[in-house]
Amino acid sequence: MTDLLLEHKKTGESGVYARFVADEDANGWRRAMETVRDAMHARNAEMFARPESQLEADRFVDMRIDAATQCLDDLARLRSHGRFALKEQLLTVRELLAGLGEAHSAHSTALLLRERGVNARFIDLTLWNQDDRRGLDERIEQALAPIELATTLPIVTGYAGCSDGMVRRYARGYSEMTFSRIAVLTGAREAIIHKEFHLSSADPKLVGTNKARKIGRTNYDVADQLANLGMEAIHPGAGRGLRQTAIPLRVRNTFDREDGGTLISGDYVSEQPRVEIVTGIRQMQALQFFEQDMVGVKGYDAAILEALTRHGAWIVSKSSNANTITHYLSADVATMKRVIADLQKRYPDAAITAQPVAMVSVIGSDIARPGLITDALGALACAGIDVIAMQHQIRNVDVQFIIEVSQFEGAIRALHAALVEGDGDRTEESERAAA
Repeated sequence: MTDLLLEHKKTGESGVYARFVADEDANGWRRAMETVRDAMHARNAEMFARPESQLEADRFVDMRIDAATQCLDDLARLRSHGRFALKEQLLTVRELLAGLGEAHSAHSTALLLRERGVNARFIDLTLWNQDDRRGLDERIEQALAPIELATTLPIVTGYAGCSDGMVRRYARGYSEMTFSRIAVLTGAREAIIHKEFHLSSADPKLVGTNKARKIGRTNYDVADQLANLGMEAIHPGAGRGLRQTAIPLRVRNTFDREDGGTLISGDYVSEQPRVEIVTGIRQMQALQFFEQDMVGVKGYDAAILEALTRHGAWIVSKSSNANTITHYLSADVATMKRVIADLQKRYPDAAITAQPVAMVSVIGSDIARPGLITDALGALACAGIDVIAMQHQIRNVDVQFIIEVSQFEGAIRALHAALVEGDGDRTEESERAAA
């Protein structure tokens, strides 16, 4: 639903928000909103066997969509005058639409559970028709305070209206932030998040479903490395709260209900050093900044970081020597051109270049086993893959290999075969469910 309301997370196809912002077709966003209504009604029809329950769920959807449509209509009329800048209001529209999808999900879930004899209660944090600017923690505490958790199951919206603006701060990771803060504020014994896949040793589509292995146990350090590569077990901000309060996170597969999933905790370290996952970024940009006069002079790092921040380029990794600083970035070519233009203007004598590369990373709670780097480089060489650069941190949780974009899939398969499938020293713990 969020894809239809905002934009498709993977394809970028426009939803209601993107069409409203574009303002190219006066009725484009309205048609998109009706598509959302139809999709929510269809989902309700799948969920509910009792006609009266489906009718109640549809009425809720219609009420929320009609209210949101009225808000957008008012803003569209205001925008048509041409003298009003609506930049701030557009951010509010994005928040409003995100909350709409979460409200539908939580309301229908609570209704379905009550149908089946569970004392479930819909908890609406979306702030859809109020003017209350309190913070996230205060909003959660206020909503849950009157509920007896021993006898009532609260079904809470993944989006919460609060002073900071959740979509603004956390993008599409807002529901995980709400989830994390609820766990922290209630002192949960364990936080459980459901995904449509197991947290596996590699993408099963690349290495084969019979070769990819469920990780089983790992720690938050590994989860951070995955998030840095865009493969989130949980949003980094959400994981931080759980980690700081020593609440373990369990990642389960929605479609494998009997399996215990993978347990992530702060203090876990594998009994024997091993690679737990092989993953990476299929295409990124290597920004290389060379300046002969850099030796012993401060300020270059700060200037580059300022330019990257200004243009919204995600820094995955970096390296430097006496006269060269290289940043490996998750950014498109257009962004790189703007970054280079800015830096070249400030440092006209510097040689600044960018090239597309791929990164493959081997990650684990402890990968300090003898011969790991040698085995990895040997596996890549046998597969005919040349390494452009390599980074290995002292902390021994990951090694990053920079390679040609066209060799990404081959590198994943080669490293997984050598370091996961063919590691004779690996223990049984990656295959057993967390206790």
